[in-house]
Amino acid sequence: MPAFPRSLSTRTRRTTAALSAATLAFGVLAAGSGAASAAPGSSTGGAGNPNAGSSQVFGSIADTTPRPLVNLGDPMRDPAPYTKPTADSGLTWSSVPATPGEHIAQVPLDESLRLANAGAQYRVAHSTTDQHGKVVASTGAIFLPKGTPPEGGWPVLAWAHGTVGMDDVCAPSINDRGERDSAYLNHWLSQGYAIVATDYAGLGTPGLMSYLNSQATADSVVDSVIAAHKADLSEALPTENKGQPVLSKKWAVIGQSQGGGAALNVAHGATSRSQPAGLDFRGAVATGAPAYIEEIVLAGGPTFPAIPLPAGLNSYALYILAGFREANPDIDVDSALTEEGRKMVDASLKSCLSETADAVRGTNLARAFKKPLRAVPGLPEALRKYMATPTTGYDRPVFLGHGLADMDVPTPIGLSLNTEMWLKQFSGSPRNARVEVRWYPTDHGGTVPASQVHSTPFLKSIFDDDAAAGPVGSLGSAEPSGTPAKS
Repeated sequence: MPAFPRSLSTRTRRTTAALSAATLAFGVLAAGSGAASAAPGSSTGGAGNPNAGSSQVFGSIADTTPRPLVNLGDPMRDPAPYTKPTADSGLTWSSVPATPGEHIAQVPLDESLRLANAGAQYRVAHSTTDQHGKVVASTGAIFLPKGTPPEGGWPVLAWAHGTVGMDDVCAPSINDRGERDSAYLNHWLSQGYAIVATDYAGLGTPGLMSYLNSQATADSVVDSVIAAHKADLSEALPTENKGQPVLSKKWAVIGQSQGGGAALNVAHGATSRSQPAGLDFRGAVATGAPAYIEEIVLAGGPTFPAIPLPAGLNSYALYILAGFREANPDIDVDSALTEEGRKMVDASLKSCLSETADAVRGTNLARAFKKPLRAVPGLPEALRKYMATPTTGYDRPVFLGHGLADMDVPTPIGLSLNTEMWLKQFSGSPRNARVEVRWYPTDHGGTVPASQVHSTPFLKSIFDDDAAAGPVGSLGSAEPSGTPAKS
């Protein structure tokens, strides 16, 4: 897939990053984090800053905040071992094909991991390209609706999952998917969609999952769909229907959080990637999608953040550092880290999200840095390339949903990304196809169920042959629907 250029102006990215920082700081203080005693100085000017760039606003704040005023919080604790039951369903393979998008192996999914609204369910392995350009194996699952597929096969949704952690035991295909995601996937199964759900390369397979790596994650998703169409799923058919296709050539991608970002990167290149395999990409649903997070990460240093941030955000930051460091061995990330910081990054790989979050609750990541991260030669440019999310050039419809109370992907980020993409329907090089934007009175995780009232008819419309290109979309909001759900 091609490298994706960033289209937001430097000023817009600076403003988005600064607003996000303010949102996060307000959220921490309002939550009673105990950091109110910290009184960091601030200066939003960037004159004379040798590291000026799109993180200039952050950089100037970090550069002028006296270290004694930084609330370093508590040291990170060792993450607890992951103790939830897992099941590998007996999936094994002996070799990996030389090309990506090949089906490697499949077994029936363990009974304990099945979805209520699915008929045939499999744990699978497929080939894909990792962050080093190497063809590797990735695992995942395929869920088919109950009953007989329609003529041409079940339309396919590729599910791009959110953050679960970095250890192999966190892979979704060996775990119960939890109440929220199970309900979400069961909904789509009840609507007659087959679901192909990759774990992403390196999660449950050799190597490291390249967290928030735009291209590697998108490759895992696209290759999982191509490979699923090469799997033998005929046992799901009644005898009289043998020989008919189980999966339709038409497919779309749906994703939340980490998966929302993946869904956008998939959508930007899926038409050209999947057409040679005879597939027809229809569009994307992305909720809680992260973008421009790299600008916040680039502000990291001995005096930024000035107060401890929420545990989930701390976890995400450590995962980004770990994934980026592994994918870019020529960039000396460790040179910006203290010994404690290097241990923090390493420790984040040893369990799953909830355990890592518990370990960094009350910790300020400023203690991980001995110099500003952006001061490492070559790092800012490489990190932006690693995490880039395009805002223009989408040739298929895109649905964007975001929570007004989202603190994981702060609302200013969603506002900037969603508005930019919506406007690029009318001008851009190239212009976007239909973009529909919806806002919900929810937090990060609550956007998943809240968005279904709008994403369901959206998906139905894009699978209609006559609506694939679609008219320009709407920029709207949902009616309030109760208290926000928890992540």
